[in-house]
Amino acid sequence: MKNMEHGGTALPPPDAHGVHLARNRLGIAGIVFFVVAAAAPLVGMTGAAPIAIVLGSGAGAPGAYLVVGLILLVFSVGYSAMSHRVTNTGAFFAYVGRGLGIAPGVGSAFVSLLAYLTIQLAVFGFFGAVIAGQMKATAGLDLAWWLWALIAWAVVSGLSALSVDIGAKVLGVLMVLEVLSLITVAAAVLLNGGGPDGLALGSSFAPGNVLAGGFTGTAGIALTFAFASYIGFEATAIYGEETKDPKRAVPLATYISVSLIALLFAFTSWAMVSGLGSGAVADRVAEISSVGGTPLADPAAVLFAVAEQYVGGWLATVMSWLVLSSLFAGLLAFQNSAARYVFSMARAGVLPSALSQVNGRGAPALGTAAVSAASLIVIVVFVLTGRDPVVHLFTWFSALAVLAIVLVEILVSVAVIVSFRREGGGNAWSTLLAPAAAIAGLLLAMYLLVSRFGLLAGTAAEGVDPAAQSWALSGLGWFLVALPFAVFGAGTVVGARQRDKENSQAVSDLVT
Repeated sequence: MKNMEHGGTALPPPDAHGVHLARNRLGIAGIVFFVVAAAAPLVGMTGAAPIAIVLGSGAGAPGAYLVVGLILLVFSVGYSAMSHRVTNTGAFFAYVGRGLGIAPGVGSAFVSLLAYLTIQLAVFGFFGAVIAGQMKATAGLDLAWWLWALIAWAVVSGLSALSVDIGAKVLGVLMVLEVLSLITVAAAVLLNGGGPDGLALGSSFAPGNVLAGGFTGTAGIALTFAFASYIGFEATAIYGEETKDPKRAVPLATYISVSLIALLFAFTSWAMVSGLGSGAVADRVAEISSVGGTPLADPAAVLFAVAEQYVGGWLATVMSWLVLSSLFAGLLAFQNSAARYVFSMARAGVLPSALSQVNGRGAPALGTAAVSAASLIVIVVFVLTGRDPVVHLFTWFSALAVLAIVLVEILVSVAVIVSFRREGGGNAWSTLLAPAAAIAGLLLAMYLLVSRFGLLAGTAAEGVDPAAQSWALSGLGWFLVALPFAVFGAGTVVGARQRDKENSQAVSDLVT
């Protein structure tokens, strides 16, 4: 779509050919629901936070979440400034194309699609494993993980084919319950005056404690898992075409989403540290999460233990079910994001044009079907090859997705600087200083993610302890690390070729 400035035209209403998404379906709250649901804060606190505490910076882990939140908030400054110039369901890659040109824009489109497809697959694996264990323990219903994953797949596929505002309402309910449970635990610890060592705010947020061990050591591990927890926040601009007043809604939704996620992560992880006692929190977390003498085998038990101690066993039980709703909400959010990426790319001819069709509700029906089909194929392959839903499907693909997203975020920040320097407008903070600072922070994230990829994805070289040694990856690990860069290169070649074809104007509209 052409943007509404610099000679472009206003976004047209839906037409008979079905190549435009429904207009004015979402407000700021609806966008925030999709974004926070994608971040799945309850899953992050039950999965990544205990690892960041034990293997990372201990009591300083909450500060790592805050540091990453601040970096992404700075990134959001340039991202939001660009949203005033570009209203496109392609979001990230439309911004890259506006600043760096059609070829890199199309390249980043393929990387973005890779990220959203793989993160959704990762969540399918985790959801299937968690609900299988939960239903067996509580209801005696012993079904394979992949059966539960396929049930979720069918429901998510159906909901995503409906109007986007229906999905937002579903996510809104699930997100509110999830957020309330986390706030309740953290507030209970705060009102109790903390745990054995008091509130211990300095232990969690003093720079010296947050960065203890350095970027190549424990602080780097904590920051790595913190960065991995924020995926999905950048989806605000994806819904620009379906939003009421996108020039205002997208920037506000971005700031609200990032701030809310950062505060939730920092506040809740601090409550875990304070509630258990900051002085020996790593040992306590390792003890609570142990199964059969193996620390971190059940990381979710840590947050549930704090909830039970400071609120009551009922909340721990409720949260154990809310983890499932959090995962389901993430599946629906990522399905919607991936489907809109497919739609946007198909509308420009980068993918088969048939995938650009929308249904009577204004939803990208064939894009949704394509995403669902891809997910189904991968799930079936993992089942037939006997792969584990967590050890393989979740860890491999979630680590790959985070790396891909950070790569595109760096490209977006560079594109913001180039675009505003070339076209003028904006102020120095939002168009130069903030994007430059974001590039520095995101390059640090890229370094940490690649150096600790063996720990994050479970792909360390044989005989190597990934918590103690960085960079030592297996062949699979290096393949997964290289994949986003290879996809970007291949996509850039596709973009360069499309630029000279008959649909070059449509491709230009896609990425500018």
